[in-house]
Amino acid sequence: MQNYLIKNISIVNEGRRFHSDLLIRNGRIEKIAGSISTTAGITEINGEGLHLLPGCIDDQVHFREPGLTHKADIHTESRAAVAGGVTSFMEMPNTLPPAFTQELLEEKYAIGAKTALANYSFYMGTSNTNAEEALKTNEKKNEVCGIKIFMGSSTGNLLVDDSGTLNKLFAGSEVLIATHCEDEQIIRHNLAQFKSSHRELSAADHPLIRNEEACYASSLAAVELARKYGTRLHIFHLSTEKEMQLFTNRIPLSEKRITTEVCVHHLHFTADDYPRLGNLIKCNPAIKAPFNRDALWVALLDDRLDLIATDHAPHTLKEKGYSRNGRGQLEKLAGEAGSYLNAHAGLPLVQHSLLLMLHYVKEGKISLEKVVEKMSHAVAVCFQIRERGYIREGYFADLVMVDLNGSSDIHAGNIQYKCGWSPLEGVQFPATIKNTFVNGHKVYGNGQFDESQMGKRLSFQR
Repeated sequence: MQNYLIKNISIVNEGRRFHSDLLIRNGRIEKIAGSISTTAGITEINGEGLHLLPGCIDDQVHFREPGLTHKADIHTESRAAVAGGVTSFMEMPNTLPPAFTQELLEEKYAIGAKTALANYSFYMGTSNTNAEEALKTNEKKNEVCGIKIFMGSSTGNLLVDDSGTLNKLFAGSEVLIATHCEDEQIIRHNLAQFKSSHRELSAADHPLIRNEEACYASSLAAVELARKYGTRLHIFHLSTEKEMQLFTNRIPLSEKRITTEVCVHHLHFTADDYPRLGNLIKCNPAIKAPFNRDALWVALLDDRLDLIATDHAPHTLKEKGYSRNGRGQLEKLAGEAGSYLNAHAGLPLVQHSLLLMLHYVKEGKISLEKVVEKMSHAVAVCFQIRERGYIREGYFADLVMVDLNGSSDIHAGNIQYKCGWSPLEGVQFPATIKNTFVNGHKVYGNGQFDESQMGKRLSFQR
């Protein structure tokens, strides 16, 4: 393994920004000091003018393997992740087949060991009929990030709406339960009402069908179950102002039993973007009216929202109802092929999440220290990840070097996602990802990949 000495770089860590040298040896951070001398066998990197951050940890991605690899796989999406400064990911169970048994879950870990360029963990999946199997995850609480419950619409049979099953899961889980919260009955009622109008529905109807009330009712139900049983609950991709009243900033994150996540697309887009982007930003829960985004920013900055992630969910352009024209631009398909009801929900984001947040740093909306807290430190604390998420001596060297004076244009030619598109195409971000280290290995540097070493399985201290 190659060892590195990063010289004269601005380190951002644990609320501080300071100039230092940093030595990486045998995959870990060996030393942080004002001046470290180069020794034999050490590759020196000049960090002058750059910032060194702990690698981002994304707690919610869909990498689609096994079974849906026409749109993504663990290798391609982890490649996109490291290009964006994401060094660890936790992946969802709604693959084909879904991860409903411990054996299927371990098969995903085996794929990750062979093909993931970033560190990895996979959630155990749940259905209305597999509670006993899901709760076997208790036996390996230090090896699995959590149990995922779709308490709202999902594909296949991943929706868990049986009260007996929900109570059994919340009562019995000794590991973190992560939930997608949208009320299925409210959504079905709203959709029926919109269909009865006999007009063609569009993406602009999505936040009205999957509305604020659907999100709040389901999040409230999850919170009440967690409080009833003392369950360790983590709620994904919160999207409404109303939900913010359910959460607190009055206790430290390490003491919270109920934690929260916001995704970059809910911080960036609003319902005002549907006329321009249409089905490209159709996702669940929906991107909603601007006042919701404003409330999410307030809650993020005052720590009611604990961490930032992506819910990276790639689909092919055809599945979104789009194609590329001869100039490479995205165009909506005509007729049913491009209809709102046929378009799949979800958007790819893992390559550009850090760049997007660095844009908001430049805008003055959030500090660089806060971005590091929400995308690295807080994720490590929330999931009790061993020896990652911080720049500390002895920790794994999961690091990203960024140039805050650079620029990054997003276009079809530099998108790493297998699906080949991004809702951010045409955007220029005021920063550049220079180098990404995973376990001390420089997997990405100045636009080039070194795939000679794979990431490691995350472990947890529970």
